[in-house]
Amino acid sequence: MTSSSKIAVRELPLFPLPEVVLFPTRPLPLHIFEFRYRIMMNTILESDRRFGVLMVDPVKGTIANTGCCAEIVHHQRLPDDRIKMLTLGQQRFRVLEYVREKPYRVGLVEWIEDQPPAKDLRPLSTEVEQLLRDVVRLSAKLTEQNIELPEDLPDLPTELSYWVASNLYGVAPEQQLLLEMQDTATRLEREAEILTSTRNHLAARSVLKDTFNEK
Repeated sequence: MTSSSKIAVRELPLFPLPEVVLFPTRPLPLHIFEFRYRIMMNTILESDRRFGVLMVDPVKGTIANTGCCAEIVHHQRLPDDRIKMLTLGQQRFRVLEYVREKPYRVGLVEWIEDQPPAKDLRPLSTEVEQLLRDVVRLSAKLTEQNIELPEDLPDLPTELSYWVASNLYGVAPEQQLLLEMQDTATRLEREAEILTSTRNHLAARSVLKDTFNEK
């Protein structure tokens, strides 16, 4: 075993959040006020600053089995022991079993990663990026607002797939499916489908808007 190899299984404090899906490399600001999670975060801040985020389905009332590890990169203590913090997504994990439930959940988890790509993913990631730019351009036109993509948009296919997935809004179950995928190409292909559908919808609305504006 080399010094760089990771422990495949470990215990991890778990933080279930309604309709929140965290992805690797993506930021997640949090405001901790519930007593048991204040206990959890204070414990974590004294150790390795890492915990797992799991999506709660508010309709089904179920907690996802696959999540993403978050690392606390900045925190601020507020009056009455509340904590504001900024966390950053690290590697993904799958819960093997719950070690305990109180005062907060702790699970035995295994890390999961994408499989090595079987083909060059750059053409696919270029397609996704272009679709993204089309969606932003049409959204800006329809809302008459200045909407721009960040200059530091990831150029690596896997990181781009995480960025796109984390910026989908109001579709937590879809985000959860993207998080659970262990193939970058499959994730990018699904995102291309979503963005194509969104672009076509926005383009149709844009045509209607132009038509009414001409009258």
